[in-house]
Amino acid sequence: MVDRRFGENDATMTPEERMLERFTRERQRQTKGAVFNLEDDEELTHYGQSLNALDDFDGAGIELDDDEESGQIDANVVRHDHFGGFDDDGKEDESERTKSKAEVMSEIIAKSKAYKAERQEQREADDNARHQLDQEFASIRDLLYAPAPPDPSSSGSNSIPLGKPRMQHTSNETKPDDEKTSANDDKTGPIAKTDEDYDQFVRELVFDKRSRPTDRLKTEEELAKEAAEALEKAEKARLRRMRGEESEDEDERSGKRRRRAAQADDLEDDFVEEDDAYGLGAGLEGVTGEVGEDQEVEEGSEDDESEEEEESEGSEEESEAGASEEIDPSDLSDGAGEDNESIEGEVEALVPSQTKSSKSKRERKGPAKSTLPFTFSFPSSHEELLEILDGVSQEDIPTVIHRIRVQYHPSLAEGNKQRLQSLVATLLDYTLYVTSSPTPSFALVSSLTPHIYALSTAYPTIAAQAFVSKLTLMQKNLARGIAHGASLPNSHTWPGTAELALLRLVGVVWSTSDLNHAVGTPAILLIGQYLSQSRLRNLEDIASGLFLCTLVLQYESYSKRFVPETINFLLNACLNLAPHKFTETNLPGWFPAPELGSLPGLRLKSSGKLTPRTPNLSTLLNLHGDGEPQDKLDLLALAFTLLAKFAQMYASLSGFVELFEPAKKVLEGLNLEKQSSELQKRHSSTLDAISRTLKHSLSARKPLKLQAHKPIPIATHVPQFDAQYSGRRPHDPDHERAAAAKLRAEYRKERKGALRELRKDNKFLAAERAKRQEEVDAAYKQRMARVVGEMHSERAEQKQMEREKKREKKRAGRK
Repeated sequence: MVDRRFGENDATMTPEERMLERFTRERQRQTKGAVFNLEDDEELTHYGQSLNALDDFDGAGIELDDDEESGQIDANVVRHDHFGGFDDDGKEDESERTKSKAEVMSEIIAKSKAYKAERQEQREADDNARHQLDQEFASIRDLLYAPAPPDPSSSGSNSIPLGKPRMQHTSNETKPDDEKTSANDDKTGPIAKTDEDYDQFVRELVFDKRSRPTDRLKTEEELAKEAAEALEKAEKARLRRMRGEESEDEDERSGKRRRRAAQADDLEDDFVEEDDAYGLGAGLEGVTGEVGEDQEVEEGSEDDESEEEEESEGSEEESEAGASEEIDPSDLSDGAGEDNESIEGEVEALVPSQTKSSKSKRERKGPAKSTLPFTFSFPSSHEELLEILDGVSQEDIPTVIHRIRVQYHPSLAEGNKQRLQSLVATLLDYTLYVTSSPTPSFALVSSLTPHIYALSTAYPTIAAQAFVSKLTLMQKNLARGIAHGASLPNSHTWPGTAELALLRLVGVVWSTSDLNHAVGTPAILLIGQYLSQSRLRNLEDIASGLFLCTLVLQYESYSKRFVPETINFLLNACLNLAPHKFTETNLPGWFPAPELGSLPGLRLKSSGKLTPRTPNLSTLLNLHGDGEPQDKLDLLALAFTLLAKFAQMYASLSGFVELFEPAKKVLEGLNLEKQSSELQKRHSSTLDAISRTLKHSLSARKPLKLQAHKPIPIATHVPQFDAQYSGRRPHDPDHERAAAAKLRAEYRKERKGALRELRKDNKFLAAERAKRQEEVDAAYKQRMARVVGEMHSERAEQKQMEREKKREKKRAGRK
């Protein structure tokens, strides 16, 4: 035998694949012969409704109406004009000649067209009546919203509400006949007719087909409830991530990634950053608008297209962000794990030096916004972006970036997604480039921040790698500066404007309240390393450190995690800027102060009538020498403000007293008699705030103490003994429990007995059924044996007869 089954000898196919393919081929063979079978019994349906009940004229728009003459070929037409009922026609009019088939069909077509024309006229009449009703609606509006019916007894009232004939008749029954006749003739005649027509039109409109909404609009209460639930869910997720707890979601337990909900410290559409970033308001401003809010293009059609594409881009970017919002720190190890390199060598710039060409330093007085091109070549690197932006004014740069994102939307062409992923690093390089110049443009950085945020939300892993690579480079530069000599003037140990701008972007783009975050955690560790391991040399270092303290205040505003480096730096800044009499021996607290007394040129000797101002970051980071008294005054006032802010944020810590008691003593030991009154007010307000918080923390503390009451003895009970106790039978002193146990035992016993009897009955019935079946089988076998015997005997007789015939033939042949 040859096995010709499909796939039996194919070793590459699994048993499931063979069975599936055999089933497919069997179905194909069954349906191959039925392709042209037009007389099948299957009923045709459409959307679950049978098509057999539909008339042939329904598709032509002449379906049934509510009129008496429906327009269909009814039974009378079939009986008289079709091919049935010839006997009746012959009886009625035998002299009329028989019509031909062509005449019959022509009459049928003519009647159908006539019916169709009548329905068309009726439809037009209904439309005209509906339009007339709409036009007269304004005139009868007063009748529709008429007040309550007037009292029939009152005179001089002629206001008649809607549906008046019945009410009119009822009210007129109480009047004399002559009054009813005059009232009906003078008042109710035209109005009643108008009411009847209107009621008829209303009844017609009632039976019109009404459209049904697919989804109802939500009420204000439902929208507010959903918004509150979303905020509550987001806050719970933020607190869970801040505490580092594992998620209770089933998807996370199964290893699936889900989109992180929007958090309270994320940059939302309604995000408004404070103008004064804790005293350094001349630096990076927060985002105060959406992407492209002030980027409208004056060209009408092309502007509409770009807006539509931007909306679609935003939706797709959000959908893409949902699949990869949770960033695995292990994915970023390739760019941040190079710890084995030598820390010796020159400091590396965050932006390559070859990009700082003379061409990009030219004054950007480009054309007007309306003359900007609408399409640009995609900048695959920072150098290409500088070439594109060469000659473009700073106000138009966000528009250029916006048009590049719209032009290379991922849905427009394959590969655009990879291009936009690379645009994150390019924009980050450009942001660092514009802030690394002597006159950094923080306004431009603020306008580019929404684009960086949107791209980072859409492609979080790629953006995180770009940020972490920059943070890694900053840490390497810090390690090289410390190895070279932290106190040397040429050591690059404090961040400049570009590094500070990057750290500020981290707080705007990423969530910094998480306990472990791929970007936020390295950033806060790097800030702590700057504040703890760098040494103060001039006012530039103090200004840079104070800005780092403001960043820590921004990062930890929600989680309120303690960062001791900030408090130590603020106290050192106060000791180096303000006059005092502290030495290393009588310095309160245990915080390190390596520069105590070594920088007398930084100390503010006298401020006179100067008033504290908001420090300018770009100016303070480019000072030469010891600086002016105004700069020292501004930095000292900012240090006082930050101390008060941190005291307010850390007021709930259990170790607040030990943390800020030295700060209070340091503030009390500062000698500000020769300083301005404004600085003294700032100092006194900070000291009072810390003192009040310390007093409240001390009063709220409850020291440990022993219990104030006597020990409560453990309850003891006298044991009960039973003299008749026997282990052979159960004995329960509780009578109710013993009775219940006895009842349960009896129930089990009876149940076992019932089951035993049922088994016996079933066994007996099965034996009887088997016995009867054996008798039936024996009778059947006997009957079949008798029939087979008879058939065998008949066959034997037939064969014997055939043999006798053959013998007779042989005998006849011999003769």
